Amino acid sequence: MRRDKARDAIFASKIIAVIRMSDAGRVFEVTEALGKGGVNVLEITMTVPGALDIIHTLAEKKPEGFLVGAGTVLDAETAAAAIWSGADFIVSPITEPGMIAACRAHDTFVAPGAFTPTEIVSAWDKGADIVKVFPATSLGPQYFRDLKGPFPQIRLMPTGGVTVENAREFIKAGASAVGIGTALVDKKAVEAGDWNALTEKARQLVESLRGL
Repeated sequence: MRRDKARDAIFASKIIAVIRMSDAGRVFEVTEALGKGGVNVLEITMTVPGALDIIHTLAEKKPEGFLVGAGTVLDAETAAAAIWSGADFIVSPITEPGMIAACRAHDTFVAPGAFTPTEIVSAWDKGADIVKVFPATSLGPQYFRDLKGPFPQIRLMPTGGVTVENAREFIKAGASAVGIGTALVDKKAVEAGDWNALTEKARQLVESLRGL
């Protein structure tokens, strides 16, 4: 049920906000601002200082309907630690079988990373709930249209290169969700403490995907 609940929420939202920051002290303000804009699936990458503690705090305080996950997870041990800290889902830039197995053992939604068709099929066959196609910066929506031809059963999530402006095109091209980081969590806005700007970006993103 835990994995199913996360899957349903992620596919309904179609957005995973990737929070990768060096200033861990502002993570909570960022998540609050995104939530006000309607983005309620949040990925805290393991590169954020104190990521596990942040995930634990967010998991305890999150409103109903919010999901908090761990990103940049590279091995089974880190996946298990994140899940014990309260992570609802696990995301990785790579396909690591032990990590996927750990998520399966804990009934946790997992999104391993891949790039080529062979890697994408391998990740799916190993148990991915969705395959994070990374980096998608140089690929564009057409790549996802091409993939859905031979692989209609594989759920895909472009990450890297997704923006507020092009997220809709990725979804229309066949992606089941998008991972969006710096284009949503604007570094200058964070440094300035302009939380209204983050909320507005989140609102624009959510609105752009309405009806899909």
